[in-house]
Amino acid sequence: MTLSYDDVIAKYEPVLGLEVHVELNTHSKMFCGCSTVFGAEPNTQTCPVCLALPGALPVVNEKAIESTIKIGLALNCSIAPFSRFARKNYFYPDMPKNFQISQYDEPICVDGYVDVEIETDEGPKTFRVEIERVHMEEDTGKSLHVGGATGRIHGAEYSLLDYNRAGIPLVEIVTKIVPGTGKYAPEVAKAYVAELRDILRSLGVSDVKMEQGSLRCDANVSLRLIGAEKLGTRSETKNVNSLRSVERAVRGEMIRHAELLNAGGRVVQETRHFQEDTGLTRSGRSKEQAEDYRYFPEPDLVPVAPDAAWIEELRASLPERPSIRRKRLQEAWSVPEKEMAAMINADVLDIVEATVLLGADPTKARSWWLGEISRIANDKDVAIADLTITPQDVAEIVALVNAGELTDKLARQVVEGVIAGEGKPSEVVAKRGIKVVNDDGALMAAIEKVCAEQAETAEKVRNGHLPAAGALIGAVMKETKGQADAARVRELLLGHLGQSEG
Repeated sequence: MTLSYDDVIAKYEPVLGLEVHVELNTHSKMFCGCSTVFGAEPNTQTCPVCLALPGALPVVNEKAIESTIKIGLALNCSIAPFSRFARKNYFYPDMPKNFQISQYDEPICVDGYVDVEIETDEGPKTFRVEIERVHMEEDTGKSLHVGGATGRIHGAEYSLLDYNRAGIPLVEIVTKIVPGTGKYAPEVAKAYVAELRDILRSLGVSDVKMEQGSLRCDANVSLRLIGAEKLGTRSETKNVNSLRSVERAVRGEMIRHAELLNAGGRVVQETRHFQEDTGLTRSGRSKEQAEDYRYFPEPDLVPVAPDAAWIEELRASLPERPSIRRKRLQEAWSVPEKEMAAMINADVLDIVEATVLLGADPTKARSWWLGEISRIANDKDVAIADLTITPQDVAEIVALVNAGELTDKLARQVVEGVIAGEGKPSEVVAKRGIKVVNDDGALMAAIEKVCAEQAETAEKVRNGHLPAAGALIGAVMKETKGQADAARVRELLLGHLGQSEG
């Protein structure tokens, strides 16, 4: 029997636990000097250290330690005066050493929190997600399993391995259990990962591109009867790579757990894999306990003992918290909540702010980035930030429109030209010969010509049927190659036909 979500929350309380892995954007790997550039040919960014060749010794990346401390501070964590690396032992083809250098019982950051706000039936509500630890480790290589029905190693004909990613600096952010979210558990999980992404982006420590794997979320879910104290058995959905999928994975697992429990079955502690097409998860493997990894201190690396003065220097350098910044900009720009969310979801808030700081009106800046420029980015299947147009370009275009030198239609042509690489807005205007026709004499000549060609429509307008004017205005705009001000054309046209807006 398939349960509805309402059936689940009427009987059970969900308990969350979220683990987020973040690839740092350092130029070199965690324990060697190999490049971290994304997209290189397979196995071209490796060395004896990240391939675990005999005798090769790791050297810790200082920049990675700095970035991790900044993350911990931004998440309200305490920074440990002493922490050490540990070996996490397991065998899998993407781990050349047969162990991963990580941190275990002495992580670098502990006891933090993130506050997230979501919309509830009673209005906005803040949930506090407590952070248990933030620790450093190295990423694994990438496996491609060829053949078989599942794309997993079991049943595959053979596997291809790319060790370019092996040794990439990785930070794992682990929450404490998150009870008390009730029916909003999926939304809280999504909001937490979104807030974490914004914080990390503001710090400049990662590109946080979930689609490329530089930000990945493992969602732990368990259920217990409402009012019960004992925690239920959890499942862990691995490597969820979009905000929407985090929400769907949590919701789907809550329903799956409830169906098992209602049928008298039991939930197996295991890892699971989220399927984008169905919104469901499938079984991965039984979930190991910490002792299964046989952690022990890494003998080839010294402990990390950051200087207190350095920590305070990093604390002082932290940027404004994203949630505070959003509220400040929303108030300053008088932006409705829905439009603010649209900017955040489209990842253009920074670009819009930069455009406004260059003198553009906030409403117009927002309109260009979320409108025409976003449309072009979608058509090209690229991120808005990857287009060649800059905040300076958009601010200049807005200024040209305000000065009456461009209409909105002509401005769109300028935007297209800038993105096509034709130069700055002023250069595109000059090259394309774009100019507003604001000579009333030239406009009247075009109006008279159109009225003569469409005499029947003109007569309707003359007799007071103003909606018919739209066809005539369109024809005049075509006659002037779109370079006339439509508002001025309408004003002159109605006057010519003895009508007015009043």
